[in-house]
Amino acid sequence: MDTILEAFALVTEPYTLGVMLLAAMFGLFVGAMPGLTATMATALLIPFTFFMDPVPAIAVIVTAVATAIFAGDIPGALLRIPGTPASAAYCDESYAMTRKGLAERALGIGLVTSVIGGLTGAVVLSLSAPVLAEFALRFSSFEYFWLACLGLSCAVIISTGSTLKGFVSLLIGLFIATIGIDGTAGHPRFTFGNVELMGGVSFIPAMIGMFAISEVLRYVASTREALPVPQQPVGSVFGGIGPILRRYKMNIVQGSSLGAIIGILPGAGADIAAWISYAIAKKRSKEPEKFGTGHPEGLVAAGSANNAAVAGAWVPAIVFGIPGDSITAIVIGVLYMKGMNPGPMVFVEKPELIYAVFIAFFIANLALLPLGFAAIKMSRQILKVPQRILMPIILLFCIVGAFAINNTVFGVTVMLVLGIIAYVMEENGFPVAPAILGIVLGAMIEDNFMASMIKADGSLSGFFSRPIAATLGVLTLLLWTMPLFLTLRRWLRPGTE
Repeated sequence: MDTILEAFALVTEPYTLGVMLLAAMFGLFVGAMPGLTATMATALLIPFTFFMDPVPAIAVIVTAVATAIFAGDIPGALLRIPGTPASAAYCDESYAMTRKGLAERALGIGLVTSVIGGLTGAVVLSLSAPVLAEFALRFSSFEYFWLACLGLSCAVIISTGSTLKGFVSLLIGLFIATIGIDGTAGHPRFTFGNVELMGGVSFIPAMIGMFAISEVLRYVASTREALPVPQQPVGSVFGGIGPILRRYKMNIVQGSSLGAIIGILPGAGADIAAWISYAIAKKRSKEPEKFGTGHPEGLVAAGSANNAAVAGAWVPAIVFGIPGDSITAIVIGVLYMKGMNPGPMVFVEKPELIYAVFIAFFIANLALLPLGFAAIKMSRQILKVPQRILMPIILLFCIVGAFAINNTVFGVTVMLVLGIIAYVMEENGFPVAPAILGIVLGAMIEDNFMASMIKADGSLSGFFSRPIAATLGVLTLLLWTMPLFLTLRRWLRPGTE
């Protein structure tokens, strides 16, 4: 109890609450601008976290992401342009409500269900993370190796588009992770005689480049005209919401629970959670023919799922050091910078900081209700900001952030090179998220593999010598062989679906 009170005092300091408020407004703005994602909001905040204590730094990211995920609903409902990928699942549904003159109801449903989903995710995070951490204290290098492999496998399987392209993207990330001095043998790899590369590719410039710079390049290469300003009046945000929430209360429970569970899966994230929740709601609905015509049932399920997934993704990030999504991939870098090394020991060494993160989630989601209401009312003004002004400002933030890591121009070079690579990948249908996870988990897989081989005296049987390691190993191998089995089955039985 003393630890929780100490954590509460850290979060409720005037400075922490002040920066959380600024982060909330920033998140709402970024989320409401089509093309700018919650991940980009996180990447742009990194330079500012250098000068903050651990709790304000993490609280800023938590708040910005929670508000950005909701704010993506605003252009989706008013313009049929999802502000973030997490809003794409139900963009057509909310826009159909707008065409019926119910824009305020669509946005109100999105706001209330986002808050409910966010609070549910925060409860799941607060209850499950300490329990998993206690369990993870029994992990050795064998278990961490299989866990990291499982995380990479999930990222490839659930990545949008071709599984093969997701796998290639993952290999690109793993290759980038091998650049630098080999931690076991001390031999330089892929440095091409460059002294700067001997330290490896710095994580934060890589993140900023692959998310923010690629988006700037996409804008420069596109011929998109300025966004049209919506003409529909926003009206009363909460009018008629009560009966809808009561009617579809089970959809809220399903969406929030499913979102939190999907968020815990490494590599899943809020957009996957929203799509799956929307699809299940349609399949289980008594009125599936109404979906796509401005029916609130799908909005309720998907809107609660995406914010619940945001908190769920922090569970593997904090407990195992494995990112649940691209946002927590960046967060892990910030945790390391602030001396909060992710893993079960952080619950033993710095429990007050971890509980402060949990409390920040509750405060951020509760604050979303009034701030989201204000954002809906100001939606026309938010969407009026020209992207030709916005993109140069974003580029400037990116350069400052990449330079500030080690105060060298090399960080800016890494950011620009990987930004171009990410742009080329996405233009050709290769998802970036598996590459990011490859960069994050590459060192973890290699270090634990080498440590395990040394312990087992070079025998691969050591990876199955402990009960937990054997269970994770079998699960991972089944996950790897399942697509091959299904493909073989389709070849042998052409008539089966």
